[in-house]
Amino acid sequence: MTDKNHFDAIIVGSGAGGCAAAYTLARAGLCVALIEKGRELPRDGSTLDFHRVVEQGSFKSREPWQDAGGRQFCPEEYFNVGGKTKWYGAALLRYGRHEFSADPTHPCLGWPIGYDELVPFYEQAERMLGVRQFDCEPNLRHIAESLMHHSPSWNYEPLPMGLSARILYNPGEARHFDGFASAAHLKSDAETTFLAPVRALPNLALLTDRVVAELVGSESDATLIEAVRLQDGSLLHGRVILLAAGALHSPRLLQNYIETRGLTAILPCADNVGRYLKCHLLTAMIAISTPRMTDLVRKTLIFYNADMSHSSVQPLGFDGELISTLIPKFVPRTMAGLVGNHAYGFFLQTEDGAHRDNRVIAASQGHGGLPVYDYDARRTPVAEAEHHELVSRFRGALARAGLIAFAERIGIAGTAHVSGTLCTGTDPKASVVDSEGLVHGMKSLYVVDGSILPRSSRVNPSLTIYAWALRVASELAARLSTGAVATA
Repeated sequence: MTDKNHFDAIIVGSGAGGCAAAYTLARAGLCVALIEKGRELPRDGSTLDFHRVVEQGSFKSREPWQDAGGRQFCPEEYFNVGGKTKWYGAALLRYGRHEFSADPTHPCLGWPIGYDELVPFYEQAERMLGVRQFDCEPNLRHIAESLMHHSPSWNYEPLPMGLSARILYNPGEARHFDGFASAAHLKSDAETTFLAPVRALPNLALLTDRVVAELVGSESDATLIEAVRLQDGSLLHGRVILLAAGALHSPRLLQNYIETRGLTAILPCADNVGRYLKCHLLTAMIAISTPRMTDLVRKTLIFYNADMSHSSVQPLGFDGELISTLIPKFVPRTMAGLVGNHAYGFFLQTEDGAHRDNRVIAASQGHGGLPVYDYDARRTPVAEAEHHELVSRFRGALARAGLIAFAERIGIAGTAHVSGTLCTGTDPKASVVDSEGLVHGMKSLYVVDGSILPRSSRVNPSLTIYAWALRVASELAARLSTGAVATA
């Protein structure tokens, strides 16, 4: 690098999209800065410690937000190299072909591209992430077969996972991968898979513990972002800027820039920034049986029901100790621990429809000096009704299979699957980002995180975020290499 403050590309955030984009751009020989507001996680095993991770929440963000009613809370976000992928459950599924089309009855927005355009990048992501299926273990096999026998409307498939086959020989990690960060590199997260191979390249700068305070545009052309200002006041200049801070954070940077530069009435997409917030409708369910549950990985199958086409069910990769935390609080903790050893956990999720009023609002535009998370599942009643049906019917199916189930709805603080606040689409008046990742009406600002997702789908979003980022970065690398990108 000839100038430590000038880059071809600046990427804000090191989660799934940020690391995948950094991998592609750095390997193309471009000068890249990857900025992460957090630090690298420790390798001392503390990220697998139940007390530190679950009871103390030591690694979670403490950033305060408020809901639409002004009540303060902290979303379950993580600021560290690798982002939330360090903590995810490693279920890596593709969206279905039909989930790239609009569905007005649910209601869901459509993509500006089709499934086939993302296939090469799905395949690349799956290869790099080492996506594999694990053999279904005895306890889950019995549950699945009993479900099918007593409730034929349910079916199941192997669940593709981003876990090393070696995890079977490391029981500590196998029991603590879902919601924990691997200390032995046995989980295919963004840092391990995409950042590590390019980390030593001289044309990649990883800047940790650095907060991007604002986007900086050209004095003569507000639609051209030419730098980012860090919280310490320093400026980093880039030919292009890629937002990858996540669906709660990327839109706030853009909202503040639009407001500061007076672009609200100029950019056709301005009013859509922060809107169409989605996070899946989620319920955690525990199923209790007489036999003790001894499965190790557990997360090996995914369940569907043809009557609820926007929903899926997958096991939690939780052992008895973790499952005990989901048992109602009125149960004494000693008893909860015993019950947990006889229980299986499940994660029930339904695609939430897209509603404009579900949104993120930057602190500068909100009230009380805090960012606002304005989300109400009742705004999409069709999705809410399907989720209630999902919970009821899966509980009933488990009962017919001989298991007693308890369920707890995940509240708005559960932002593991948050998406959609900078939706991609063809119409600037109804979306924010075009089919190439460029913000409508802007010349150098791209988005490669989950905020672009028009639909939350019925499965986890991570693989689609990886694939989108690889696609955007691949096309962008070609243009940057030939100089076909606007400059000041």
